[in-house]
Amino acid sequence: MACSSLSVSVQFKAILLLVCLHLVVSVSAYAIEQTQTQREFDYFALALQWPGTYCQRTRYCCSSNACCRRPNAPTEFTIHGLWPDYNDGSWPACCTRSNFDEKLISTLHDDLEKYWPSLSCGSPSTCHGGKGSFWAHELFILMLLGMAEIGDIQWQWEKHGTCSFPVIRDEYNYFLTGLSVYFKHNVTQILENAGYIPSNTEKYPLGGIVSAIENAFRATPLLVCSKGSVEELHLCFYKDFKPRDCVVGSRSLNDMVSSKRSCPLYVSLPAYVSLGLDGVKTTLSLDA
Repeated sequence: MACSSLSVSVQFKAILLLVCLHLVVSVSAYAIEQTQTQREFDYFALALQWPGTYCQRTRYCCSSNACCRRPNAPTEFTIHGLWPDYNDGSWPACCTRSNFDEKLISTLHDDLEKYWPSLSCGSPSTCHGGKGSFWAHELFILMLLGMAEIGDIQWQWEKHGTCSFPVIRDEYNYFLTGLSVYFKHNVTQILENAGYIPSNTEKYPLGGIVSAIENAFRATPLLVCSKGSVEELHLCFYKDFKPRDCVVGSRSLNDMVSSKRSCPLYVSLPAYVSLGLDGVKTTLSLDA
């Protein structure tokens, strides 16, 4: 009887392995098919993330997580990504088999660490099944399997950058362009000049934040919130990087920012709190 049970167990494991292998092959085939059928993008979205909101979810620290870099942790909007998007609300992904090579952006490394950092730990899978840094990828397989939320998708060069052709043609210029656009449109400074500064007690009118950016940027942004706090802010551009309104399908951004599903009428910009690599909490401000 024991031998029979053992045999069944081995057979079950073998079947499970075959199913897993079939799933991986199917996912890879799906990714290749998507790459071959994607059309050229319509516009760029510069996605910015507010560390005070993102880092509240930090449960432990590691050297690659900028949330832990006390006292040099980010205290202003940082870059989430420069994303080629479609006017219908969808986007291309993993458009070529160009693998991320960090050596190609070595001269940009210091600025990327400061203004385009990862706000999490770990080394998830790339578009092509490997492992790498935040700037290369994030959560490709989980997305295809329906196990990751949109807010978790953070790939950079392999997922987004390779789809920016023919406007941006290589890895170095993708990151250089992202940094240049970010410096040109300093959203943190725009909001600070309008009186919207980090606070763990104040709430600000959503319409006021949108108006401040519209007045400076000359186009309507997209805001994404989490539990009443600003989590992301997107600025959108034509292919020549002139500002344009962000759109989702046929709806204008005016519909999106007022949606209760996205942001309430009054939102917060929480002050950043760093755990630090030693686990000691330290509250930081824009002046830190």
